[in-house]
Amino acid sequence: MLVEDDRRIGPLVVSALREYGHEVHWSTTGGEALDTTRTRPVDLVLLDLGLPDIDGVDLCRRLRRDHPETVIIMLTARGEDMDVITGLESGADDYVTKPFGMTVLQARVQAHLRRIPSLAGVDVIRLGDLEIAPGARRCTIADVEVPLRAKQFDLLERLGRDAGRPVNRDTLMADVWDENWFGSTKTLDVHIATLRQRLAEIAAVAESRTGRALRLPRVATVRGVGYLLDPPGLAGS
Repeated sequence: MLVEDDRRIGPLVVSALREYGHEVHWSTTGGEALDTTRTRPVDLVLLDLGLPDIDGVDLCRRLRRDHPETVIIMLTARGEDMDVITGLESGADDYVTKPFGMTVLQARVQAHLRRIPSLAGVDVIRLGDLEIAPGARRCTIADVEVPLRAKQFDLLERLGRDAGRPVNRDTLMADVWDENWFGSTKTLDVHIATLRQRLAEIAAVAESRTGRALRLPRVATVRGVGYLLDPPGLAGS
């Protein structure tokens, strides 16, 4: 759902997103947006902060309260740093600054939709004694919870969806960070290293509790390509 009162911008965004295959409902007021979410499921909301009837931040807060699983991306003008901070603190998942390119907006939308388990067709990923629950954002080894930072979890889940197959670096950066990430890709290597360390730490705890050798996947480096989550029993695991 797009919540945008500007009748010049609204049709352009709706048209662009429909071209990418999304079903889009356009609300021009906060009241209409609230009515829509009461009567139909909405996976993602693009929310302009400057609405004529309801303060955008207040609307964000109400949407988050009533629909905790819905992704909310704020649309905000450049320079409104405090609005961005307040909006994120009120429950928004992300923001896009105006003016924005439609390809950038689509990339953000698609990245967030990929993380919705019902859309990705993913319930629980089980690889030996490792379980990844995308919906709950929870990872366990032999029922021992693995405390992961947000990006660590996103990396593990992304690798888990293609377990046994290499995922190249560019794909991981686009899916876990953003297709328009401008920083060093070394951040990927750092997160992989810390992910391996955390999994090893919890595996040792789980083995001590269960008193048996565990069957666990391995985060393997594929030189010149990227990384793969190597399931137990494959490729020398």
